[in-house]
Amino acid sequence: MPVSTSRSSVAGAELLAALLDGMDAALCALDADGTVTHWNREAERILGWSAGDAVGRRGFAGWAVRSADADEVQGRLMAAMHGGGRQVHEFALLRKDGSRVLVRMQSAAVTGADGTPAGVYSAFGEVHAQIDLERAIALSEVLFEDASWGVVLLDVDLRPTVVNVHAARALGGGRTALLGRPLGETVVQGVDELEGALQHVLAEGSPPAPVDLWVTLRTPEGERRRCWRSGFLKLASPLAEEPVPLGVGWIFQDITEAKTAEQDAARLRFRSNQLHRAARAAAECEDPMEAATAHLDFGLAGFADHALIDVLVGERLVRVAATPAGEPGPCTSDNAAAGIPVCYGDGHPVLQSLERTGAVRASAGARADAKSWAAERHWPPGAVHALCVVMRSRGRSLGAVTFLRGASRPAFERPDAVYAESIAVRVAGAVDLGQVLGREG
Repeated sequence: MPVSTSRSSVAGAELLAALLDGMDAALCALDADGTVTHWNREAERILGWSAGDAVGRRGFAGWAVRSADADEVQGRLMAAMHGGGRQVHEFALLRKDGSRVLVRMQSAAVTGADGTPAGVYSAFGEVHAQIDLERAIALSEVLFEDASWGVVLLDVDLRPTVVNVHAARALGGGRTALLGRPLGETVVQGVDELEGALQHVLAEGSPPAPVDLWVTLRTPEGERRRCWRSGFLKLASPLAEEPVPLGVGWIFQDITEAKTAEQDAARLRFRSNQLHRAARAAAECEDPMEAATAHLDFGLAGFADHALIDVLVGERLVRVAATPAGEPGPCTSDNAAAGIPVCYGDGHPVLQSLERTGAVRASAGARADAKSWAAERHWPPGAVHALCVVMRSRGRSLGAVTFLRGASRPAFERPDAVYAESIAVRVAGAVDLGQVLGREG
């Protein structure tokens, strides 16, 4: 039995030494007389004094603390033996090379089996390292509570693990409701681009610059389209010998309004430039109908796939110019001389635009018979969005211009109608001139 007890004691001592040396914090212990009994490797790393140098010394005077400060340091440390809880102090300690280092030390009493004070143990670290840790903790708390931009931490399966208040509000869910759920449950469109960026970060690391992502969100109020300026950070464990990916940190800010304003301004500049170029090109045309089609050709760029010109001849509408029904191409007036009327049915958008003397928008929507929708209205196959604008000149309605878009483009909106009216005014002037010259001829 004595042998077994001895072996057990040796094993316990070895385990204690291994635990102490494996700690990230520097640790030392003093008995009730102030003699150093334990000193781990982190303490040696910080101060340069080995366990052989430290253990057995009475206090820190003359080696780890200047003699002038020794009594104060020893008194404050040993006071923890009779004080309640932990006591925190900052001391200037001496390294083995003679330099000084400011440490923050937490001390608490060690009690014996009978409950009486038996000594003090102290954990300490360099103050600047402690401050860095506190800053890191404070930063994470602020990011996940009060930040004015979204912060989301995702695991390697790209599922949110932590979501801050701003991100939860932007994604349209509670902070806990979003955890562990695929992004596709919230992001309707744009999720492929978002997940692609996250996968790239996991594989290649953080990108050098933010990226602007357009997404459509599913919310109780319906779908919302937003633009998020996003930054991505690869997260790796600082405790592993080899970098182990923990996931991705995603930081984003909603820039929808600014981005939309930027796009609107760019679109307005482009369209104004197209109108200017069209006017210059039309001015060089001897044939007024050629001038009219020139206005349409410049107006179509980036705006629509097809365009048609229907002119009133008496009470009938005659198609005098059109772009090719197949692939997009220049507008031609080959059938103008034939004078064949277009048989539009009641309620046709062209007839509505003439009746209202304004612009009329129409779309096939989600109909399964989109092809027949275009054919019924005498429009080229593939057209699913239409914008019909009346042509006015000298107080008269001369006909209508129709702009058509395919399924790859969005439906026409009000700003599009304003631009179409600007084109129609110019086309109407050319058509009117052609009619006057025709009567004179």
